[in-house]
Amino acid sequence: MPDVMSSSRLVGVGVGPGDPELVTVKGVNALRAADVVVVPVMDTGERGRAEATVLHYVPQEKVLRVVFALNERSDHSRREAAWDAAGERVAELLRTHGSVAFATIGDPNVYSTFTYLAHTIGELVPDVVVETVPGITAMQDLAARSGAVLTEGTEPLTLVPVTAGAAVLKDALAGPGTVVAYKFGRQAAEVAEALRETGRIEDAVWGSALGLDGESIRPAAELDGTALPYLSTLIAPARRDGSRGGKL
Repeated sequence: MPDVMSSSRLVGVGVGPGDPELVTVKGVNALRAADVVVVPVMDTGERGRAEATVLHYVPQEKVLRVVFALNERSDHSRREAAWDAAGERVAELLRTHGSVAFATIGDPNVYSTFTYLAHTIGELVPDVVVETVPGITAMQDLAARSGAVLTEGTEPLTLVPVTAGAAVLKDALAGPGTVVAYKFGRQAAEVAEALRETGRIEDAVWGSALGLDGESIRPAAELDGTALPYLSTLIAPARRDGSRGGKL
């Protein structure tokens, strides 16, 4: 058993939006160096996107599924109970292993479950070393695959989780710069309406299952109100006049 006071490490590893080729070399090394790789799931019988990506680089016997209420928003007590149980499970692992990696899609510091886990572990195992390895985000992958430019010159970039409400997105679209919306699939109709009302729909693009079977990348102008996959991503580029270096 390791000396938790001096040697246990919890490493949040961003494994990108789903394409295993987008895991960084540092991320692969961190996954392989860990004694155990934890992956978040909603049910112990499922294989989530993070696990599917991790299994390209580490053997199944090294991977442990830990249940989180990942999509729970209405029942706060159930969500808190799931976080607490997950934290206790990972704390137990840290008491018997020197290094535990937590694989999260995207980046561990951008709307990630790892944030909640690290906070809980900080209370349960106060002297554990917590580190993160950055990962490619869905907005970067969608920009690359669609040809959308995220920012130019002095343009701001606003990232909005539509789980906060379509009104938040509409406010962002009314401002300057590029707007990126995460997790908008279930509110696709409201998002399309906000894009049209703010005159931002023509250049906008959305995508889901990036780099995976079933990948879809489409112009936002084609949104017809049909619900999309939960993890869909939208890019509404800044208004630009087409001149080179116009916003430098």
